[in-house]
Amino acid sequence: MIGDSRFIAFDMGAESGRAVLGSFNNDRLTLEEIHRFLNTPVKVFDSLHWDVLQMFQEMKKSLDICVQKYGPKLDGIGFDTWGVDFALIGRDDSILGYPYHYRDKRTDGMMEKAFSIVPKEEIFRITGIQFMKLNTLYQLLAMSLAKSPILESADKLLMMPDLFNFLFTGKKVSEFTIATTTQFYDPIKKSWSKELFDKLGLPFHILPEIVSPGTVLAPLYPSIRDEVGLGDVPVIAPACHDTGSAVAAVPAKDDKWAYISSGTWSLMGAEIPKPIINDSSLKYNFTNEGGVNNSIRFLKNIMGLWLVQQCRSTWEDEGQSYSYSDLVKMAESAKPLVSIIEPNYEPFLSHGNMPLRIIEFCKNTGQPVPETKGAIIRCALESLALKYRWVLEKLEEMLGKKITTIHIVGGGCQNQLLCQFAADATQRQVIAGPIEATAIGNIVMQAIARGYIKSIEDGRELIRRSFEVKVYDPGFGLEWDSAYSRYLEIMEKTVGL
Repeated sequence: MIGDSRFIAFDMGAESGRAVLGSFNNDRLTLEEIHRFLNTPVKVFDSLHWDVLQMFQEMKKSLDICVQKYGPKLDGIGFDTWGVDFALIGRDDSILGYPYHYRDKRTDGMMEKAFSIVPKEEIFRITGIQFMKLNTLYQLLAMSLAKSPILESADKLLMMPDLFNFLFTGKKVSEFTIATTTQFYDPIKKSWSKELFDKLGLPFHILPEIVSPGTVLAPLYPSIRDEVGLGDVPVIAPACHDTGSAVAAVPAKDDKWAYISSGTWSLMGAEIPKPIINDSSLKYNFTNEGGVNNSIRFLKNIMGLWLVQQCRSTWEDEGQSYSYSDLVKMAESAKPLVSIIEPNYEPFLSHGNMPLRIIEFCKNTGQPVPETKGAIIRCALESLALKYRWVLEKLEEMLGKKITTIHIVGGGCQNQLLCQFAADATQRQVIAGPIEATAIGNIVMQAIARGYIKSIEDGRELIRRSFEVKVYDPGFGLEWDSAYSRYLEIMEKTVGL
């Protein structure tokens, strides 16, 4: 099947990036983190940006470290990142300004302006993508309405992983899974939507060619190869959207499973053969994003562990430093199911004082106010689990089948308390792991592209052999049933469906 071979996965998250070396040996895949680095947004005046040149420098440093340790031979390099954000490239191949962060406020009110030109129902009919103000479509509309000189002079738009593919190869293309996060890809026509761009007055010529996950793009750019001391190595587009790579690594066996890619966001859904674009998926604001092997990731975005991350950050700013395991222990000691929040409540989206926002949410919805740090964290985690139950019910309704197992992958699967809450709230078995799903999926897709693995099914079998998982069985559910009824009332009051 595969001999000894090594691949580098660059996995970029909202807080940090890392280079992970995947080695195939004795019919197993092993991982080694070569280098980890911060990915810190930069505020310039009132705008929030990504420091892409610093990321680029750290990526080259990662390759240099790998060469120093293992020599100049690599079988592939692949990049995955979060969705929706992009860079604009000029005719001279220069990067036109620092890319904006999806939490930047320039998209405030942009969905409503878009709907005044193209009805919401029509945008969904064309794209099948859930409505979030951070989507690429509304970022571009904000630039267009502001008559941005950068947009007017742009030659190409590259999503974040596409930008890194370009910087390392000189090739300007967009990979399918990341392209679908924009809300201007048409999954029925399988192309960018010129219709939508024309109606919104956006420049269609900036959109690049779309390639499939598992495409060998080009060799590493000669100057980078010489700088880091690598031999000839291909840069490969895996599933360039991090959730696409994470779902590729779900060690599932049948078709009765759902996944939660758990991290800053919780992306919960199912892998299906074709998009579901109808009144129900519009009503529940589900999304149809691209997957590997010609699949669709039918899912819902949930705020995720961002709630906990921002609580920790706020307390750290106040001089109180806690590890995530400290926070979980504090939550375990708090009284269960006292107060509930809606994780997707819009004010929770931006950076800021999350503990205060949670307290104010509880106060404004007539609930007991969490009085300790442990109570605040427990409230956030239990509310996430209740949101998972709601998404599960809607998934089953729209898929027309019962889901028996929930696979939780990614860094969030290390939160054992959340995993048990998820099992209890949904009354489904939860299988947690692998932790490094995104890097694993990235590497497996590279190996498929090189012909070292035959198919995604063989890749998932390899993952089952190579990595341990932890099983959580549901406990007694009556208290969770009562809490879920309260959650539904709170959800209707705060965000509707």
